[in-house]
Amino acid sequence: MFYSDSTMHKIYIDEGSFDFTYQLHQMIYSMLISTALNFLLNYLGLYEEDIIEFKNEKNKKLKKGQILFKIKCKVTLFFMITYMLLIFFWIYLGCFCAVYKNTQIHLLLDVTSSFGLSFITPFAICLIPGIFRILSLRSKTNRPFLFKFSKILQLF
Repeated sequence: MFYSDSTMHKIYIDEGSFDFTYQLHQMIYSMLISTALNFLLNYLGLYEEDIIEFKNEKNKKLKKGQILFKIKCKVTLFFMITYMLLIFFWIYLGCFCAVYKNTQIHLLLDVTSSFGLSFITPFAICLIPGIFRILSLRSKTNRPFLFKFSKILQLF
């Protein structure tokens, strides 16, 4: 979605060669937007916390209707947002490839490199809290501090 006139002009000047450094900031923007969408869709698509809350509730008859309504709303919103995004991206990509026939390979390279970058970042995000947990297990003095710090890092 970040292809603009300046991007098309850059491709024309470079005679179709792929410039990774020029596209890097667009890949980072794309990754941030997909992370936000992923967070939203995970919130709507995962509802085990609601089921656990229902399971731990003492007065189940009063809470059952509320929790079922909340789960139904989450599932409905999840599917509506997912299908709307899929339809929008499908139409956008189809129109883009129909208009800019000569940049399809360039687009494929951008999508592939952005997709690869989105696979690398979760490793770093999960590795950093894990390192602090290992350090908390090995440490004799700062165990609680390092463990709590790793739990805070895990939230991000």
